[in-house]
Amino acid sequence: MSVIAPPGEGIETAEWPRFAVSLAPPDLSPWLEGNTGVRGFTSFAAPRSGPHVVIIALIHGNEIGGAIALDTMLRAELRPMRGRLTLGFANIDAFGRFDPANPIASRFVDEDMNRVWDVATLDGPRRSLELDRAREMRALIDTADWVLDLHSMLWPSDPLLLCGSGARGKALALAIATPGLVVADGGHAGGRRLIDYPRFTAERGDAASVLVEAGQHWQETTVGQMQASIAALLAHAGMVEPVPARSAGARFAEVTRVVTATTGRFAFVRPFRGGEVIRRRETLLAHDGTAEIRTPHDDCLLIMPSLRTGRGHTAVRLARFVE
Repeated sequence: MSVIAPPGEGIETAEWPRFAVSLAPPDLSPWLEGNTGVRGFTSFAAPRSGPHVVIIALIHGNEIGGAIALDTMLRAELRPMRGRLTLGFANIDAFGRFDPANPIASRFVDEDMNRVWDVATLDGPRRSLELDRAREMRALIDTADWVLDLHSMLWPSDPLLLCGSGARGKALALAIATPGLVVADGGHAGGRRLIDYPRFTAERGDAASVLVEAGQHWQETTVGQMQASIAALLAHAGMVEPVPARSAGARFAEVTRVVTATTGRFAFVRPFRGGEVIRRRETLLAHDGTAEIRTPHDDCLLIMPSLRTGRGHTAVRLARFVE
């Protein structure tokens, strides 16, 4: 059985495999009004001073695991011991279109919200539902000290923290260390992610943002990983006690090459899993039309290979561990 590919993927075939959906989308209606002036964002301030931590779900409307994690926190009435904690649901309109029978179709309405976070785009004249929503969220993001962006993955992959290219993102990710792999990369050819927003990457400043890819979409274990990452961040910020058990530390890797499909006929030679390490350089990974994609170095870590990739989209990131 198959489902219809979402619009804009640029893949020559219109059919995708059917993916198991083990999660039910939560009822977010109690949280949509919020209390920040930004729809879907709710903030809690403690009497004691501390950082402003913002945790965001649903940058992609079909990644409902993050919505479940934040809905659970809000219903539990968690309050920070210090600082300010803001919980927010980003692409509410795309989430409202989520259909378990075709779960990949509600990633966005007009465009990917995680490709619009550069100043020229945000300040420019172009309009889309996602871009307008990012502009609405921007005033709140500009007050954040630390942002955790909750994501999940379509294809099988080990969970990881993406810290972008800035030193502050790397430091925050290594402090969270849950999951135990931190990857630094420069983003996508298609546009800047929230973690690439200049507030978090500029040479001057203290703010930082990281993105957790917590596991495969629509799986209970993915929600559990998100909750563990949230708990580790709140413990690091001194917002909760007792401090949960921490990991022994994370491995750190840097992306050495971003492979972007240049044709609509990109195909891996086998179904690689994210987190696999290919031991020898020049190992054949994929064909992009007639071009061969090979590992550029020994011990090449595969980051989130997309087993069906459209022209102009990221197919895989290749990385090297750094001790």
